[in-house]
Amino acid sequence: MHNDNRRAFLQWSTSSVALGALTTMFSCNQTSPADAPAAPAATGKRYKAAFSNAGLKATWCAHGMDTVKWWGDRLGVDVTIYDSQLDINKQRQDIEDMATKEWDFVALQAYAIQTLEEPVKRLIDKGIPVIDFDTRIVPEGKDIGLWTFMTPDHEKLAEQATEMICQAMGGKGKMVHTQGALAHTGAQLRAKGFKNVVAKYPEIEVIDEQPGDWDINKVGTIWDDLLVKHEQIDGAFCHNDDMAMAAVQAIKRSGKERKIYFGSIDAQERGISGVLSGDLICSAMNAAGRIHLTALMVGYFACAMGQKKEEVPQYMIIDNPVVTKDNAESFKYLMENKMI
Repeated sequence: MHNDNRRAFLQWSTSSVALGALTTMFSCNQTSPADAPAAPAATGKRYKAAFSNAGLKATWCAHGMDTVKWWGDRLGVDVTIYDSQLDINKQRQDIEDMATKEWDFVALQAYAIQTLEEPVKRLIDKGIPVIDFDTRIVPEGKDIGLWTFMTPDHEKLAEQATEMICQAMGGKGKMVHTQGALAHTGAQLRAKGFKNVVAKYPEIEVIDEQPGDWDINKVGTIWDDLLVKHEQIDGAFCHNDDMAMAAVQAIKRSGKERKIYFGSIDAQERGISGVLSGDLICSAMNAAGRIHLTALMVGYFACAMGQKKEEVPQYMIIDNPVVTKDNAESFKYLMENKMI
């Protein structure tokens, strides 16, 4: 495959429209594009990949890994999933184990920045392409030889959701900001986006900014306490859908009617369902399936097509929309069919 064709195919394959076509290409007896390699079923060649993300307790992570396994089966990639269980030390141990083994490529979402650098460098030194996705393994500008870094625009997603919440509040009132893990670079940018918007609304008071660490049990406890402590809460921005819905459940447990405008990020199963039910006014989409699939495809191009590191953009933005009641059904379909 010529270099230009590889790039065009990469761009095409990561669009939501193309994902359905990829299913046909790799699982049905139809003619592939002229420049595409033979499907793995025809060649008998299979590849080994390792994936690690923050932890399968988070629905975003679980959906991403389900998507990787589903597409890997069709591409001829045997995917080994390491479950970090939302634990920095567990993820470090997993990557240490990963570095003792042989892989055709590896893809990682770091639970916390600068916790995985040393074992990741050992993987890279063995000549294994390591793809960083969603959150940074090392600070921006530090080059340790990562194949690429792909991410949504976390700051923009937070700005979009926060703006909708502030508008729903009428530009005034008391607001809660439930953060993710503070060492998680995506959470850091989501906090920045939140603050960018709230700064424009002097009549909105932020009354709590505790980190929930993506843990629904911790968030449930935080919100149980907040609902006792504060008679008035008008709006809330949570860094992901799981935490937002945990807060909603805390309100329901309290037995009190509280009108709180909730918005969040991810727009996967829980978030879309929350928007459809009216529990959330919006969820800004961080498409787990699309991001994990893009990491899989980049690795596939490297090992199956011989694509070189210098042919891959070092930074890729995977931008996504805000899900509201007007468009939630269509995105629910795409999510259920592993296209986002």
